[in-house]
Amino acid sequence: MKLSADLAWRGLIKDKTFADTAWLDEPRVFYHGVDASADSLHIGNLAALMLARRLIDAGWKAILLVGGATTQVGDPGGKTEERLLLSREEITKNTGALKQQVSKLFDGKEFKLVDNYDWFKGVEYLDFLRDVGKHFSMSELMQREFVNARLGDQGSGISYAEFSYGLIQGYDYWQLFKNHRTELQIGGSDQWSNMLSGVALVRKKEATEAHALSIPLIVDKTTGRKFGKSESGAVWLDAQKTLPEQFYQFWINISDEDVENYLKVFTLLTKDEIEQLTADQNNDPSRRLAQKRLAEEVTKLVHGDEAAASATDHAKNITKTAAETVKLPAGISLIEALVKTGLATSNSEARRLIDSGGVYINNEPTKAEKLEAADFPDGRVLLRRGKAFKDSAFIELEG
Repeated sequence: MKLSADLAWRGLIKDKTFADTAWLDEPRVFYHGVDASADSLHIGNLAALMLARRLIDAGWKAILLVGGATTQVGDPGGKTEERLLLSREEITKNTGALKQQVSKLFDGKEFKLVDNYDWFKGVEYLDFLRDVGKHFSMSELMQREFVNARLGDQGSGISYAEFSYGLIQGYDYWQLFKNHRTELQIGGSDQWSNMLSGVALVRKKEATEAHALSIPLIVDKTTGRKFGKSESGAVWLDAQKTLPEQFYQFWINISDEDVENYLKVFTLLTKDEIEQLTADQNNDPSRRLAQKRLAEEVTKLVHGDEAAASATDHAKNITKTAAETVKLPAGISLIEALVKTGLATSNSEARRLIDSGGVYINNEPTKAEKLEAADFPDGRVLLRRGKAFKDSAFIELEG
């Protein structure tokens, strides 16, 4: 299958500046950037990184950018209020950590790793206004979606710094075009306005074509929230921030409604392999074959074969050591669920466990008052007290 057809089948094409997706089938040079707002990437970043991997495998040359400069301003995309500014020391630390993480994720592949601070640190403000700012009209910038959102009736406003972020990212594209002949930028759909700045600047400055491609925002269909979050926060790619066992468990808890799409986006499995897995899953959903394969493949990509094997064994042990499955109704109080599963001997003990943070739903700490239907992916939830998986029970929905 050609690259364009494969990306279309996987649902990875949302916005594009080229008319025909067949343009993607001729390998060129592309870039993808991440800001250093934290010392680790999370799974919300992973979809675009997997798109980068597919382009590399199809023969494209890759420039992977870590934003040591852009992080000093803060990306306004998808944010309802101003980001807190990090110190230069924090950004330097984060940049180093992300470079290591990206290098590990793309180990064995050819790519060039760059930091936009390297070219921004010598840029003079007046030169930037003449070379970049002169090419953007205020009417054009004011029409950007994130600007309208922040300046609307319910908006919190926007600083000149964040308002200018798109111009800074546009300058990145121009630099990468001049020095590496980069012709495509990829990213999430929430970055589309910023990506268009780069396309426009290259076209105006160089009188030649440059393009951008965005992927759809990945949303958890069960909860409706932006993909990449769990109840306890982001699911990180750093094994110290999210243990490989926790990482694996996140993917194995994916709902039947989402699993086929996530196999397409987050794994390197072929169309035939995914279609066979989906058919097997539909024949017997209780075996959760698609979720297990998804968890194995993504954990292997991020943490390596050994960690993935260990996480798989760990998940099997959870099933073996958990108490027998108990059937309870949705909406039951967490206290009652703990008592009925034998994880607490009384209501008062259950309350103490909850208040102390010692209760987990699907491996996420919780202080919820009751079990909601959303807690039961495919009608099942893992309830646990403490950190030992022997003190756990599976609960299935009645009916």
